[in-house]
Formats: sequence, structure tokens, C-alpha cells
Amino acid sequence: MILADLTLTDVLWSMLVFFFIFMLIMIFFQIVTDLFRNKEMSGFVKALWIIALIFITPLTMLIYLIVEGRGMAERQQAAAADAQQQYASYVKSVAGSEATPADQIAKAKELLDQGAITQADFDALKAKALA
Repeated sequence: MILADLTLTDVLWSMLVFFFIFMLIMIFFQIVTDLFRNKEMSGFVKALWIIALIFITPLTMLIYLIVEGRGMAERQQAAAADAQQQYASYVKSVAGSEATPADQIAKAKELLDQGAITQADFDALKAKALA
């Protein structure tokens, strides 16, 4: 059988190789994402980086990480902060603004003055706001 010929060293070596291949793929996609996120770089330069990444992958990755490493981290932090801000604004828009008890009482008073509710309704709304 094939499994009988497999040693622990072969298994560990295969795991190590797969780990490094996976790392290279993750770094590759991180670099490509950063290239498209970089607004300071021209389209021609981005195309050259992509071509170099395709044909000389490991060397180009190393060079890109050395040259653009700090900017890459800053762009990633800015994107994360922007995503957090968008999420916060979305949550606020969905949740709506919670009125303070004073605001609720003022709205109830306006409705009472307009005759839309009775004094008993106003008293109930006021009690509910203060509770």
C-alpha cells in the first residue's frame, strides 16, 4: 500500500510545504488587494507590479513588502477604520435616535396642546417617559 511507504518525516515535510504555499497565496492576495487600494500609485505601475507578481512571484512579493510595507499597513488600518465608521453609522441609522425623557415629554406636550391627546394620555406618556 501507498500509506505503508509514508513516513512521519514525509507527512511533516508535506505539511510544511503546504503551509508555505498557503502563506504565499495569502501574501499574494494581500498585495493585490493593497495594489488596488493604493490611490497614490498610477495604473501603469500597478500593472507592472501585477505582471511581476505573476511571473516572478516570491521575489516580487519580497520587494513589494520591503518597498510598500509601511504604506500597506497604513492603508489597511485606514480601511479598517472606515469600515468601523460605516458600521457604526449603519447601526445608528437602524437603531434610530433614542429620545431623552425630556424630549418625549415635550413631544407629548405638543400633542396635548394640539388637542391630539387628552390630559390623561399626556399624564400616562409622562409617567412612562419618567419610568
